[in-house]
Amino acid sequence: MSESPATPSSMRRKPRQARSQERVNRILDVAEGLFASQGYTATTTNAIAAQAQVAIGSLYQFFPDKNAILQALAIRYAEMLHQALAILDEAEAVPLPLADYVNQLIDITDRFFAEHPSCHAIFMEIQGTRRELDQIDEATDAILIQEIAASLARRDTTLAAADCEAIAFVLVKTIGTLLWLSLSQEKTFRQRLVSETKRLTLQYLQSYFPPIGYSNPKSVVGISMAETLGVPPEGAHHTTHLGLL
Repeated sequence: MSESPATPSSMRRKPRQARSQERVNRILDVAEGLFASQGYTATTTNAIAAQAQVAIGSLYQFFPDKNAILQALAIRYAEMLHQALAILDEAEAVPLPLADYVNQLIDITDRFFAEHPSCHAIFMEIQGTRRELDQIDEATDAILIQEIAASLARRDTTLAAADCEAIAFVLVKTIGTLLWLSLSQEKTFRQRLVSETKRLTLQYLQSYFPPIGYSNPKSVVGISMAETLGVPPEGAHHTTHLGLL
């Protein structure tokens, strides 16, 4: 996972010096804490500046308003998650066994949410109310889909590109949604939902990447994703072949 999410930004200007970057990081750290503890609506830019120990004019040099700070936080969360998932690409010289790949993909995502509880606390309050945040989510998901699709293609070079992209789309949206919903549940049930997400994901992927000795997944899923989408498979006169691990 070599590139960071290409996300929109409403910062007034980017910090160019280490001192300016430290000031921006301090503003974001304070805003994160206040948004989580007091709520986004109740928090003011004056309170953020005071607690960050920066002049309000300095804050406005980088952020035109509170919404810009919120967007910068969303981008920072997206980049941190992307960096955490990069470990999967580092292991891709030899593809992980499918069960290990699923466990790592879900554990890394779940651990990110657990280590950054403010992310859920902040964005649950304003979820679905700001199009610019939806755009950041969509840009982040698009990068993850692209990279997971590439990983799937390396796992089976005969798998059509349309299949890889569709499978990756399902993985990113399903895992992200289920783990996000699990965050509002009590601890025992939340852990159960994480386990169920792993089970669901593994069984879904095994329909395309069956363990050695299993029958062709085409007999399980009926037709390939490419055929479902109306994309003729390469060598259309042959049965779609999904390789083994």
